[in-house]
Amino acid sequence: MDVKSFGERVIDSLENVIVGKRQSVELVVIGLLCQGHVLIEDVPGVGKTMLARSLARSMKCVFNRIQFTPDMLPSDVTGVSIYNQQSNQFEFRPGPIIGQIVLADEINRATPKTQAALLEAMEERQVTVDGVTHPMPKPFMVLATQNPIEYEGTFPLPEAQLDRFLLRLRLGYPAITDEIRIMDDQKLQHPIESLQPVVTAEDTLRAIEAVRKVFISTAVKRYIVDLSTRTRQSQDVYLGASPRGSLFLARAGQARAALQGRDHVLPDDIKSLAVAVLAHRIILSPAARMRDMSSDRIVQEIVLSTPVPGGSFTADSAGKSQP
Repeated sequence: MDVKSFGERVIDSLENVIVGKRQSVELVVIGLLCQGHVLIEDVPGVGKTMLARSLARSMKCVFNRIQFTPDMLPSDVTGVSIYNQQSNQFEFRPGPIIGQIVLADEINRATPKTQAALLEAMEERQVTVDGVTHPMPKPFMVLATQNPIEYEGTFPLPEAQLDRFLLRLRLGYPAITDEIRIMDDQKLQHPIESLQPVVTAEDTLRAIEAVRKVFISTAVKRYIVDLSTRTRQSQDVYLGASPRGSLFLARAGQARAALQGRDHVLPDDIKSLAVAVLAHRIILSPAARMRDMSSDRIVQEIVLSTPVPGGSFTADSAGKSQP
């Protein structure tokens, strides 16, 4: 499977709707190829929902949207068993989480109990209702959104929930020329209405398998672990990145390398992804909060201060690192 060609088709399709945000679009495709979940943290109106809908249309996948509210129950997410009087049996009515591309809109407006209903689906790719396990379809990806400005009536995501997300990204406001293009593109109808599938779910699954075969040298693995370890040792950090963070950073590096047509991961792949993968996994110390530090800035400083390995990072025919 040519992952580079696959990625270019999906990214070009998404850019027909999401204008001027190629880096963010690439991160979403990286999350897809890693079979990970993405947290989009941004203000309303910048295209978070359209990004999720466009991805589903481009892949011809089932798209479900969950609009989280404080009165939502876990069964509203996972589904419920209903007794059928004609068959004298309970029938499972699947909830919106059972889809391929799922938009969890304003996830921090749900209560912790309802947020917890997502944990099994996101990590184990299944939901259990009344003792019966129901597997998720493939591919399966959750794109969750939250507003970083308005906190009234919200329930901050716990560390265990944040750790389930492969990446956190922000779209941000478009440039002036891009915003004018958005106005022109939507003069008659929204571009998403004319969006056609460019890949299939089967293509996506093959690309996912190809990404897993991208080679990671021992030097790059040590570099990844070194970055994660330094988040745990920083005086500005109360809780550092977990081993899952190291694993996800390695997988994201594989996906980025494959999208660029390489069969091996470079330290540059890891450097470019470190903030998106690690920043949301750390909890700042009270002293860092007092200084108005951000987790993104701390990870950036760690990346700048960590020595980058040198040498060759390809694999020889025996699958070992070349000298």
